Amino acid sequence: MAKTGTTTQGLRTAIERSGYYPALVAEAVEAAVGGEPIVSYLVHQETTFDANEVRRHVTVLVLTGTRFIVSHTDEQAADGTAPSSSYATTSTESVKLGRISSVVLSRVVADPEKYKPGTLPREVLLTIGWGAVSRIDLEPAACGDPNCEADHGYTGNSTADDLSLRVSEAGDGPDTVRETLAFAQALSEATAATTR
Repeated sequence: MAKTGTTTQGLRTAIERSGYYPALVAEAVEAAVGGEPIVSYLVHQETTFDANEVRRHVTVLVLTGTRFIVSHTDEQAADGTAPSSSYATTSTESVKLGRISSVVLSRVVADPEKYKPGTLPREVLLTIGWGAVSRIDLEPAACGDPNCEADHGYTGNSTADDLSLRVSEAGDGPDTVRETLAFAQALSEATAATTR
């Protein structure tokens, strides 16, 4: 973020607009990006309600010419490590574009029979995999015989699930849905270019 291009300024403005510890978030992203020009970015601030507390999170995704950068910041309530005040944890991960194995974009549209090209989805789920985290879902295997009591072992799926980001028009606004679609397209194109 040391460069002053339009995309860099747009990212800084988006981080500030999120209102979620902008100095902390911007510094973490700046350190991860270094001097590389930014191709595309997405800032997603999410608020969750858990019993008696409200918790906020912000995720910043940045695409450069060579890397995909994920920055995530969480606020934590006071605990044994900081008994007198709340604190925030920020982590960044930098992934070479060639390591990204999948970019999945799921779109939820209302009234699909009336869908017209260019209509904004009601909700999108962006899932990006690069092999750092995998989820295994297992269940007992069975055969077609309803009277069979034999042990058939287990069956299941292994899914790369490094990052999943859900954005909805109702919760995040239409601009965030558009920005998510644009970022997903830029990332898909960048990862396709690395395999040529």
